[in-house]
Amino acid sequence: MADTGALHPATDAFDALARAPGHHEVLLENDRVRVLDTRVRPGERTPVHGHEWPAALYVLSWSDFVRYDPGGTVLLDSRTLASRPAPGTALWGGPIGPHSVHNVGTTDLHIVAVEIKE
Repeated sequence: MADTGALHPATDAFDALARAPGHHEVLLENDRVRVLDTRVRPGERTPVHGHEWPAALYVLSWSDFVRYDPGGTVLLDSRTLASRPAPGTALWGGPIGPHSVHNVGTTDLHIVAVEIKE
């Protein structure tokens, strides 16, 4: 079976809270959801971490960023997106395997994620 990059936060060393606590704060957690306040300031790069669960994302502020895999390969450069979410935008995102995020913009990348535990 192929490795899908899936994570298991209770035991996995790539969990966002274990690997990047300076960029993720738990606002609420129970057996159904985990609500994370995620902030990456201009010029900052997060440690490699991941997100096991799909999530509803609420943009508080947006900044250009580059997402890298653990080997440094670019997975996503937000500057190539057709549009950039404005503050107040809600988005849906699936689980994300191990990655780091580099804020290459001039403002905070600040998102609240409601992770849906399955």
